[in-house]
Formats: sequence, C-alpha cells, structure tokens
Amino acid sequence: MSNKFTIPPVSFPSSGPSASTASTTPGPGGRNPPGMLHQRQVPTAPFQPPRPSSLPFMSFDIGSAAASSSSTSFPPPQLRQDIASSSGGLFSDEIPLLEELEINPSLIWRKTRSLLNPFRVDSSLHSDPDLSGPFLYYIAFGLFQLLGGKVQFGVILGWIAISSIFVYSILNFLAGKNGNLDLYRCFSVVGYCLMPIVIYSAASLFLPPTGTTVGFIVAAAFVIWSTRVCSRLLAVDELGASEHRGLIAYPCFLIYCLFSMLVMF
Repeated sequence: MSNKFTIPPVSFPSSGPSASTASTTPGPGGRNPPGMLHQRQVPTAPFQPPRPSSLPFMSFDIGSAAASSSSTSFPPPQLRQDIASSSGGLFSDEIPLLEELEINPSLIWRKTRSLLNPFRVDSSLHSDPDLSGPFLYYIAFGLFQLLGGKVQFGVILGWIAISSIFVYSILNFLAGKNGNLDLYRCFSVVGYCLMPIVIYSAASLFLPPTGTTVGFIVAAAFVIWSTRVCSRLLAVDELGASEHRGLIAYPCFLIYCLFSMLVMF
C-alpha cells in the first residue's frame, strides 16, 4: 500500500508584472515528475535613474556671473557711533606701555646727564631707584665688549650682582640701625655709576692698545670718575656722613677696577 502526498503548487511572489515567476504543478497521482518544472520569465530592461539635462551647481553662465559681480559694488563697512565711541573711550583710559612697565626714558636721561660731571652730581634724581637704566648700561657694555671680540655678558651681570651685594653689606655695617639703604637702590646706584666704564669700553675700540702707559692713564681716569660719583651717592646722600666717603670709595674703586680690566685684557 503506497501513501500519496499532494504537493501544493509553489509560487514566488513578485513586486510587479515585470518580475519573473516560477510554479510547479503536480502530475497525476499527486507526484511531481522530473522535467515538469515550468518557468516563465519576462525580459525587462535594466533600471536606469533619470538624468537631468544639466547639473544643479553648473547651471549658470560664468561670463554673466563675472560681469554681474564686477558691476555689483558693496558699500564699505561702517561702525556704529556708539561702538566707536565706547572703544575709543576704553583705549583712552589705558596707560602707556613704558609707564606700565615702570620705564621712564626721560628720568633715565636726566640721571645719566647728572653723572656726566663728576664734581656736580644731582643726587635728588637718584632718590627714585630703577633698574631700567642700569640694565641698558649692562647691555651696552656687553655689546661694546662683543665688538672688541669678547663675549662677557654673563661675567658682567655676575660681577654687578656680587658687587652690589658687597657694597650693600659694607654700608649696612657702617650705618648700623640708622641705615636706610636697600639692595634694590644699591643695584640702581652701582649700575648707573657704571656709565663711565661703558664710555671707556666704547672708546677702547678706537684707542691704541691698552697695554701702554697711555692706556693705563685713560683707564684710571674713567675708574676715578665712576668711583667719585658712586661714593658721593652712597656715602653722602645715603649715609649722610661725609667722613665715611673715603671708606666707601675704596670698595667702589676696586669694583670699577675689575670692570676696567675686562676692557683692558
């Protein structure tokens, strides 16, 4: 006894009339004999998206665009009056940059001019100490030495620091509790009194070799110049005692002799 199974027809769903369909139909007796598979295909053309006649970003005439841009003129930008007035008011309230950095070129020039005459030194100008003028002298001294073939920027700054601390210690020992000299003011005075040595360094570029007798005499003149103005500012104006001026002049003389030796050798 044989079992008979009925095979239902198989159909493939299609999205449209152009899709292909395939179906199987059972033969007699419920069986699907080989070779009875029927396929039906409808030939269709491949899908092609619609193409515009011209691209959107290329649909313009370059010549006409250039002509229109050249003929179009835009007015210059204008700030509103309130914005301009407020910005002008803000900048008018700002202090100058040199004043903000505590650099006073006119005061530096007056202090320098007061030291040109070693017999008449205006000590009132040096009551307001600053390091701007001494720093300019340090840089000028180093540049003149560099023109002479000597790189001594670090040596100059190191000797100035040690010399100022040395003079500050001596003055405090002499003045005791009555001394009012601080280290900042000592740096300022020692630096400003270096000006004759800077002049000597510039003049040595045009003078004969310093190993001669004339060279020693010229160097001694500039050293005495620096010693006199420095001892005047430190001993008489700071300590208020002229009897200690010779005692203060000795370390000042040693300090500026060292700087003159940098120029000579």
